[in-house]
Amino acid sequence: MEEMAEFYRDVIGLKQLTDEADWKEFQAGGCNLALHKGASTVGSRPPKLVFYSSDVAATRSELLRRGASLGKVKSGNGPDLCDGHDPDGNPFQISNRS
Repeated sequence: MEEMAEFYRDVIGLKQLTDEADWKEFQAGGCNLALHKGASTVGSRPPKLVFYSSDVAATRSELLRRGASLGKVKSGNGPDLCDGHDPDGNPFQISNRS
């Protein structure tokens, strides 16, 4: 739980709103992200969180500096995208798709 909270707070840069032993909540733009303890199968068809950035390459560089695990920026005829995984293996993406 602490490793996940550190990742979303210190690496991704979300503002932490709640810091309880079994519940940690973060402000994530138009919604909040909540982490909670409980029985689960880590990485079993998890949702993919997508974070907006106007400059995906620059955001990728900053997140790598902070310790994130990220692939390369994919660019083409559509939006710029970059996929990564949090410490539990859940996928996330940086995208300039508005």
